[in-house]
Amino acid sequence: MKFEKHSLALLSLLLFSALTFLGGCATTGMDRSVNTSNSIKDVDSEIRKMIIQIDATSASLDALVVAGNPDLKNSFDSYTDNVTRLDSEGKRVIKRTDEMKAQSKEYFSEWEKQGDAFSNEEIRELSSERRNKLADIYARVPAASAGIKATYHDYLTDLKEIQKYLSTDLTPKGVEAIVPVAKKSVKNLVALKASLRPVIEALDDIKAELYKGKK
Repeated sequence: MKFEKHSLALLSLLLFSALTFLGGCATTGMDRSVNTSNSIKDVDSEIRKMIIQIDATSASLDALVVAGNPDLKNSFDSYTDNVTRLDSEGKRVIKRTDEMKAQSKEYFSEWEKQGDAFSNEEIRELSSERRNKLADIYARVPAASAGIKATYHDYLTDLKEIQKYLSTDLTPKGVEAIVPVAKKSVKNLVALKASLRPVIEALDDIKAELYKGKK
């Protein structure tokens, strides 16, 4: 489900072309096109980074609580570092999706104003049809991302409480005691990954609409 590298590089150009087709946009419209293009790339990039960090954090927790761990201090430090990184990645994903929602709203609002200015009825209808179709697809990203905040918070809370507990009892017995909690956190891990999947699918639909057209 990866974005092709050349597709991401062309996204800004395609959005510019769409606005130009709609009647020689003003600079503000072109700026909104660039902002919308960048927000899409940012959301896609940050989500994929987050998924990598989720896996890295989960692996570091598994390594920490493994039976007979010979180096609890280094394992704990690695886990702590990964939790911090995941915290940052999650906040960036939420920020990017919020930005995309605001920027795409401005972009399509501007497009609507320009489309209404056409005197040719056929072009005006074409503009409206294309704008509505793309607006619906773009809107799926922030809509799909609405579930991320809760699942991200639940999983991160698990990780931070495990970290807090072990910071005061980093002993073989302490680790042994926290293993059941670590295992239960997998449920929230699965929920978090599941909440990211619809966003990636929505981004893929944008790519398919812009670059592949109808099948």
